[in-house]
Formats: sequence, structure tokens, C-alpha cells
Amino acid sequence: MIATYGFSATLTAAPGLGDRLVDLLLTGLDEGNPGASEHCVVYLVSRSASDPDVVHVVEGWTTEEDHHRTFAGEAARAIVAQVDGLLAGEPRYTDHVPVRGKAAFRPGDLPAPPRTR
Repeated sequence: MIATYGFSATLTAAPGLGDRLVDLLLTGLDEGNPGASEHCVVYLVSRSASDPDVVHVVEGWTTEEDHHRTFAGEAARAIVAQVDGLLAGEPRYTDHVPVRGKAAFRPGDLPAPPRTR
């Protein structure tokens, strides 16, 4: 499958909650959660190299409609509600129209990220 819709989000956790935010976002890859959907072809969580409380999420979806339908579900709403409780401010979102690229890994293929605290 290819992505025809995507976005990136920058989230700033309340001071010292960056690890909790990353852990919560990574549950999005668990079975039954949005990142595990067949329609989600890119789900990448990363952190700022200079501020461990700043977290970036990049998602690629087969269609914008698939994304919205998935995020209307109970599992996605539950994660979003928990994420909101960890944030120091409003997330910043940027919509994307994927052109070409590569995202070829399974969650188990990558080592766990190093803890910063």
C-alpha cells in the first residue's frame, strides 16, 4: 500500500514527561490501535535531540478518509485523551501530500530508543 495522505505533529510534553509521552505514542502500534491499522503505512515517533520533552510523530495513511475513520474509533480517542493530559501546550500539525519515499520497518525490527532521563 502507498500513502496518499500524511501529517506530522510536534508535541511538547510538560517538563519531565517526554518519556511517558513517547511510551504512550508507541502504544499506537499495538494491535487494535491506530498505528497497527492496515491503512497506516507510516508511523514514526521521534524526539528532539536538544529537548527530550519535544516529540515528533509522522504518519502516512492510504487515504485521508481512512485516517479520519480510524481516529474516530474508541482506541484512537482514548490515546488522544491521554496524550492531551501530558502536553504543555497545543500540538503543531502539518498536513502532507506524500510524493515518494520509504518506510520499511516493523516495530520489532528496531531497538528500543535510549532513555534520556
